[in-house]
Amino acid sequence: MPATEPSQSPPWPLIDGLIGSSPQMVEICRLTRQVAGTSATVLLTGETGTGKELIARAVHELSERATGPFIRVNCGALSESLLESELFGHVKGAFTSANENRTGRFEAAHGGTIFLDEINSMSYKLQVKLLRVLQEHEFERVGDTKTIKVDCRIVAATNRDLVDEIEAGRFREDLYYRLNVIPIDIPPLRERPDDIPDLVRFFAQKYAEGNQRPNPELPPESTRLLQTYTWPGNVRELQNYVERAIVLSTEPVLTPELFPAHVRGLAPVRVARSRTKDLDGLCRELVTMGMASGEGDNGDLHRQVVSLVEKELIAQVLHNSQGVQTKAASRLGINRNTLHKKIDEYNLGSDERS
Repeated sequence: MPATEPSQSPPWPLIDGLIGSSPQMVEICRLTRQVAGTSATVLLTGETGTGKELIARAVHELSERATGPFIRVNCGALSESLLESELFGHVKGAFTSANENRTGRFEAAHGGTIFLDEINSMSYKLQVKLLRVLQEHEFERVGDTKTIKVDCRIVAATNRDLVDEIEAGRFREDLYYRLNVIPIDIPPLRERPDDIPDLVRFFAQKYAEGNQRPNPELPPESTRLLQTYTWPGNVRELQNYVERAIVLSTEPVLTPELFPAHVRGLAPVRVARSRTKDLDGLCRELVTMGMASGEGDNGDLHRQVVSLVEKELIAQVLHNSQGVQTKAASRLGINRNTLHKKIDEYNLGSDERS
């Protein structure tokens, strides 16, 4: 793949606070800069921990509204009634605990930007009110009839597929089209492993300084290890493990032993779920274990069993993905290059589609 930036360009930051120089991050930075100077609504999509709030802040800080407020609201953290009051404010006596008038977040964001995180969590009733703000730039406080005009830019974010939410009857289609003027999708960390060394060095320097430690070295074996792991928690997970490594280190070197066993392939990858682990999660866990097994760490029988299971799982996921390699790699939690190597290794090319 041709380089997007000249080789002498610094690895970070292309935008202040955004770390990484992979083609994906270069494109995200380019698009962020391009749309920041407009008034268009932005919809950020991506898994939890990929850095959606950083992009939202960059959109604000690179815009003409940078001197105005940046207001963040987590729509998934509040009940419908509390979120309505939080967003639109209320007047005294609107409900039992409304002892005084309250300014909502939209009013507070006047002249600036409001960032609505986890927008998929918003109820149908509030979606109607949000749609009105987007279209008419006006609303009423809870319990009031006076219309308030507001001038603020809306940046929304979600870790869900809103088209799926529409089909499930949980999200309004008209609101989706009003939000999705400028979509920016932030890929998971496993799809941009080239960014991992830059991120590790950035976090290592930050936590070394915070703990009065020397800035540590990142040896090649640690780099390879971290680029192999699938990072279900994305950048946030990497940040936590780098801080852990700094605290546990006795020498200024981030050796592999400083990272958790499951990162080193010595234990299953565990991801907290509110429901029973699905097939995709099982595939990701087993394939990760197979790919992380070190030569000589296990017997020949173990490697043969892992290979057989790995081959069957990859074949099954390719079949379920209609042979689309990118989709299969995403379901398995590995990057496309790794999947391509495994397809060649197991002679599964007949199941692959471009």
